Amino acid sequence: MAPTLAARLAPALEQLADGALARRPFALELWDGSELPATAPSVDGARPAPRLRVRDPRALATIARHPDQLGLGRAWVTGALELDGDVEAALAACEPLSGAQLGWRDRLRALRLARQAGVPLRPLSPPAAEARLHGRRHSLRRDRIAVRHHYDVPTSFYRLVLGPSLVYSCACFADPGESLEAAQERKLELVCRKLALEPGMRVLDVGCGWGSFATHAATRHDVSVVGITLSPPQAERARKRVAEAGVSDRVEVRVADYRELADEPFDAVASIGMVEHVGAVNIDAYATTIRRMVRPGGRVLNHGIARLRHGEPEAGPFSERYVFPDAAPLHLSRVQLAFEQAGLETETVEGFRTDYERTLGHWMARLDAGAERALELAGPERLRVWRLYLRAAQSGFRTGFTSIYQLKMVRPV
Repeated sequence: MAPTLAARLAPALEQLADGALARRPFALELWDGSELPATAPSVDGARPAPRLRVRDPRALATIARHPDQLGLGRAWVTGALELDGDVEAALAACEPLSGAQLGWRDRLRALRLARQAGVPLRPLSPPAAEARLHGRRHSLRRDRIAVRHHYDVPTSFYRLVLGPSLVYSCACFADPGESLEAAQERKLELVCRKLALEPGMRVLDVGCGWGSFATHAATRHDVSVVGITLSPPQAERARKRVAEAGVSDRVEVRVADYRELADEPFDAVASIGMVEHVGAVNIDAYATTIRRMVRPGGRVLNHGIARLRHGEPEAGPFSERYVFPDAAPLHLSRVQLAFEQAGLETETVEGFRTDYERTLGHWMARLDAGAERALELAGPERLRVWRLYLRAAQSGFRTGFTSIYQLKMVRPV
């Protein structure tokens, strides 16, 4: 009897990356039905090893050419790579292999061994959900395209995941059993309180999304708000929410970039979940713009994700191509330095790492419960992206790779 494909590939894995790929805390099922069993214990030693199913031989050729998040991402998003078991468990199982390096010699050896094993060498084509941006990074034109890649999805999809609040940033929980809606309401009110909003104030909402904060601030604190977003569908939905709340006379929503603003000054500025899209190349200019937008004595609230570890890339290939193109969380120290150099004085810094981990858990549960509807709204590729993205993000907050902070600042008089 001829050896199975798995039997022919097993020796090849032992020769790559100093044998790191042969020590697998997951099983690998190939398209011919043969299997490479797990050869290392699971991370917690309790749950069964997850099983990765290679449905299409082109997945292996893709991963051999891009032995990182990009190759795995393409295989996952196209459906050529599937999973039996919990996605979170699979992420934990793959973590020990994250340090495995495939140099050019390993890549050539992998291609040669694959050919000997009879594995087709033609890779997968990039899926439709993969962003392929061109032009200068963080230019006005490219930023518009990058943002719309993520946000120009039916609002119904976001409502399914985020809930009726449509707040796409971490909630602030009073206790573990609190509902997501109540925790998001608390977060919005916390921002208003930190900005010391009073009736009649004029507020700028940078990255206003679907208008959640602008509507809350106008209805609860009787302020006027100008909100900006780069996504036309977001702006359209935000205007509808503003009208439904009866505050169209006090809230204006624009499709605009922060670099295009010229109608300062405002009494307060809120930037919630926006700074992650700015990038290291523009963080100083962004901080200078925010400082210019607020009057002397006015407050600024910057709410954003930050990297905790130094010496690592801003973002991985999976996020770059499928989730948030060109977006990357900077270190808190870098963001704070930019604002201080721009002339803003820090008053408080507050972290919400565990709150974001819990928020992501709510979003994951809602996506899983509404998977059939999500598939109708966004398609199979986008659904696969979100299933992986939300769990990877939660893992980042749980393990201390990322956190999130609110910087409350004031422009000195």
